[in-house]
Amino acid sequence: MTVAEAIVASTPDTPTAAPAAAPRVRFTGDTRAYWRLQLRGALLLAVTLGIYRFWLATDVRRFLWANTEVAGEPLEYTGTATELLVGFLIAIALLVPLNLVIAIAALGAGDLGALVSILALPLLFFLGQFAIYRARRYRLTRTVYRGVRCHQDGSALRYAVCAVFWWSLAVLTLGLAYPFALSRLERFKLRHTYFGDLKGRFEGSGLRLLLRGLPMWLLVIGPLAFAAAYTVFEVEWPAIIAAGSISTSTSEFLNAIEGLTNLYAAIILCVTALVFSVVAAAVLFPVFQAMVLRWWIGGLRLGGLTIHSQLRTAPIYGGYLRFLGFGLLFVVAMAVTAGLATALSFLVVANISNSVAAEAINATMAVGIYVITMLGFSAIYQVTVKLTLWRAGMESITLDGADVLERVKAEGALSSAVGEGLADALNMGGI
Repeated sequence: MTVAEAIVASTPDTPTAAPAAAPRVRFTGDTRAYWRLQLRGALLLAVTLGIYRFWLATDVRRFLWANTEVAGEPLEYTGTATELLVGFLIAIALLVPLNLVIAIAALGAGDLGALVSILALPLLFFLGQFAIYRARRYRLTRTVYRGVRCHQDGSALRYAVCAVFWWSLAVLTLGLAYPFALSRLERFKLRHTYFGDLKGRFEGSGLRLLLRGLPMWLLVIGPLAFAAAYTVFEVEWPAIIAAGSISTSTSEFLNAIEGLTNLYAAIILCVTALVFSVVAAAVLFPVFQAMVLRWWIGGLRLGGLTIHSQLRTAPIYGGYLRFLGFGLLFVVAMAVTAGLATALSFLVVANISNSVAAEAINATMAVGIYVITMLGFSAIYQVTVKLTLWRAGMESITLDGADVLERVKAEGALSSAVGEGLADALNMGGI
C-alpha cells in the first residue's frame, strides 16, 4: 500500500451535504376557522341586507393572505372594509346616472330603443373590464410581503379595450381563442405588476394551453357542432317552410312534416348532443380548471424569480364533490325548513282577516327562505371549492431564484378603492 492509499484509507467517510430543497409556498389555514368565518358572514349579510359584504371580503382576504407563507414568511393584507364601502358608493354614484341615461334613451328612441339596450351591454362589459384592472391594482397595493408592497401601473382603459377584443374573439371562435386571450391579458397585467422594484412578466404559452385543452374542447363542442351541421345540411328546410306557409293549424303543420324523417333524426341528434355536452362539460370542468391554474402559475415570473407548479387534479375534484355533498344536505335541510315555514304561515294567515297583511307575511317568508338558500350555497361554495383552489394552488408552488426576494427595494403607493367598488357594483369582483 502506498502512502497516499494509506492516507485515503485512514480518512473517515464524511457525508455529502444534500442540496437544499427549493423554497415552497405553504397554506396553513384551518378549514373549520374558514367555515366559521363564512357562516358568520352569511348570517350578518342577511341581517344587514348585504352591507356586511365589504367586511366579509376584507376578513376573507386577511385570512387567505395571513395563512399563505412564501419561503417561510406570510403575506399581509392591509385593506379595510371602509375603503371598499366608500369605493362602492362612489362607483354607484357614477353608474346610476349612466344607467338612467341608457334607460331614458331606450324608452325615448322608439324603434331604436332595442338597439340602444343592446349597445348598452358592450358598454357595461367594457366598464367591467376597466373595473377588473383597477380592482387588481387596489388589491396589489394592499398586499405586503416582508414589509414590501406590491403595486401595478399601466392603463386600465387600454386593458379594457384589449379585453373586449380578446373575449369577443373567444366567443366568436366558440372558445378556441380562449387560451390566446388569457395569455395576452395575463402578459399585459404581469408586465405592469411589481413587487417593490421587481417587475413581473408572464411566460405562459397560449398555443400550449390550446393543445392541452383541445381534446376537452372536442368532447364538449364537437357533438354540438356535428348536430348543428347535420341539422343545417340534411333537414329539408324548404319543405318545412312551405308546410308552415300553407298550414292553418298546428296539427295540420305537424301532419305536413310527418314524412320528413331527417327532421326527427336531427331533433334526436341535437337533444342527445346537448345532453352529452352538458355532462361532459360538468365532468371535465375540474380537469380544465386545474389545467388552466397549473399553466397560469407556471407562467408567473418576478424579476429573477421563477415559479413552478405541480398542481394535481384530484384535490380540485374533491372540492367539487364536497360542494355537491354539502349542497345536497343543505337542500334537504332547507326543504324541511321551508315545509315547516309554509305550515306555520298557513296557521298564522288563517287567523288574519286582512288579506294584504296575509300576503305580506307569505312574501316575507318566501323572500327569507330564498335569501337564506342563496347565502348558504355561497358559503358552502366558498369553503369547499374556492378554499380548495387556493390551498391546492398555493401548496403546488415551488420557487426557483427566491434569493431575489432578499434584495428587493420598496416602491409603489396606495391605490384608490373606486375600481374595486366599480367591479363590485358590476358583479365582477373577486378575491
